[in-house]
Amino acid sequence: MTRSLILTATLLATAAGLCGCEDLKPLQTDIGDLKTQVARLQNDVQATKAAADQANSSARAAQQAADSAQQASRNAQSTANQALAAAQSSQSAVDATNEKLDRMFKRSVSK
Repeated sequence: MTRSLILTATLLATAAGLCGCEDLKPLQTDIGDLKTQVARLQNDVQATKAAADQANSSARAAQQAADSAQQASRNAQSTANQALAAAQSSQSAVDATNEKLDRMFKRSVSK
């Protein structure tokens, strides 16, 4: 887009020179306006690029945070699974002990 504006301005200036126009002031004004528009567009493009880069950086940071949270969740699940296994093992030991006590109590009562 910038090149087309510059090309247009150049063509206008060339056409004016070929036509032998004595009053170049309007063309110079148009060229000046076009240069101003080009500069403004370049600034807009740079600002848009900076905003896009910032958004991309924020998205990467959010993805890293999500990945960390997912890993923490996996670790918590693993710890919960280990705790469940330990609790089940302890319950089995308690059940076995209760079974032994019940048998011993039944023997002593039956004597």
